[in-house]
Amino acid sequence: MSQILDIEDLRVSYGKVEAVRGATLAMDRGQIVAIIGPNGAGKTTLLAAIMGLLRADGRVTFDGCDMAQMEVEDRVAIGVCLVPERRELFGDMTVADNLLLGAYAHRGDRKATSERFDAVYTRFPRLAERRRQLASTLSGGERQMLALGRALMGRARLLLLDEPSLGLAPLMVREIFRIVASLRQLGVSILLVEQNARAALETADHGYVLENGEIVLSGPASALMHDPRVVASYLGGNA
Repeated sequence: MSQILDIEDLRVSYGKVEAVRGATLAMDRGQIVAIIGPNGAGKTTLLAAIMGLLRADGRVTFDGCDMAQMEVEDRVAIGVCLVPERRELFGDMTVADNLLLGAYAHRGDRKATSERFDAVYTRFPRLAERRRQLASTLSGGERQMLALGRALMGRARLLLLDEPSLGLAPLMVREIFRIVASLRQLGVSILLVEQNARAALETADHGYVLENGEIVLSGPASALMHDPRVVASYLGGNA
């Protein structure tokens, strides 16, 4: 596998408060990498910095390209896409129109956009059934599917997923993680921030533990599942 994301000594501050302190991590193409940690550890801040939504010091390289001076829209254009914690859909627009917005960076290629629609509807049949419904009428799980579908419409090569299971019932959580795992088939690499540490590590290839803005543990996800520190802090004390 070749490396798709390389982060070195990333630092993000809110005024005098350093929210992310010298984070260094890497992931290979096609990998799912999980970042777990307590609330307020800096996980969402880290994703926002990679996306260019927050000013950061350090180096972020995507597929060999230094993104330091790139605007958010330029990062989207090369295939980096953030699916935020609250999904940020347009509730007064239809499912189809929300998906179409995901293809905005490639709006000149109508044939490719049509093919993307077909691919997203095949992967998410429920969205096909509800394509004319307003996004505000969808269930929580359907909204998460729509957020993922919108990212795929933008030809995402690296998905930054922030708390995809938030607010979902257990059955839907399992379905969403099944979908996330299946995206490997498309060659999509996924950096996953998730409060549900067990589900995240069961899905991921590799994992990092972020505490107080610092990466304190890393390794294969299967190994972290059995690390006594992870078990005690994030898996309810049972390996």
